[in-house]
Amino acid sequence: MSILSLQSIGFSYAKGQKILHELSYEFGKGKVYAIIGRSGAGKTTLLSLLSGLVSPTEGSILFDGKDVRKIDRYKYRSHYVGVIFQQFNLLPHLTAVENVELSIRASGKKISEKRKLALELLEKVGLDDELAKRRILKLSGGEQQRVAIARALSYDPDIILADEPTGNLDLTTQDEIMGIFTRLAHEENKCVIIVSHSPEVARSVDDIYELAPLKSKKEIFRTGEVNAHRS
Repeated sequence: MSILSLQSIGFSYAKGQKILHELSYEFGKGKVYAIIGRSGAGKTTLLSLLSGLVSPTEGSILFDGKDVRKIDRYKYRSHYVGVIFQQFNLLPHLTAVENVELSIRASGKKISEKRKLALELLEKVGLDDELAKRRILKLSGGEQQRVAIARALSYDPDIILADEPTGNLDLTTQDEIMGIFTRLAHEENKCVIIVSHSPEVARSVDDIYELAPLKSKKEIFRTGEVNAHRS
């Protein structure tokens, strides 16, 4: 059963420039998806739609069978969807654990031991107590990405959306980050959707969806299957 469903969605900017047209697909829990495509194909726009930042101008996006437009937007983004931004968007004057703890507080969920949970989440993504207490600017790019993932997990969302999460990382760190996403999907039953231009990322996921720029007002949306488990 799908947790997120696209039903003939399209999107046009105010001046009439159409970016997406007639996209339909089902995203299920327990899998990692990659959305790939050339610049201008609409990858970032699609991620904004899935995260509830904007609404489609055509069609509907359903979360657990409910139209996202009819769900409280704040609750959708602070309870059900965790977003990992390309530039991390962490608060540099805070420590790693303070960034995660702040996200827990912002969600409004009643969690009594917020600092304990934040440390547990950072440990889950490979950051020990010493690194957890460092300010963001004292962490490497890979470590900051791990903090961003822990922050996205802070309210236990069903869906993880990641915008080019390995774009600025070396191949070894990229593999480690992709390993975290795979475990979240396969072991914790999350739905993980990654926007990326990296062939290495595409080879690490369960399903690949390729967006092509609109041609003659028609959107090409190709899908491909890859093995869920690799040796």
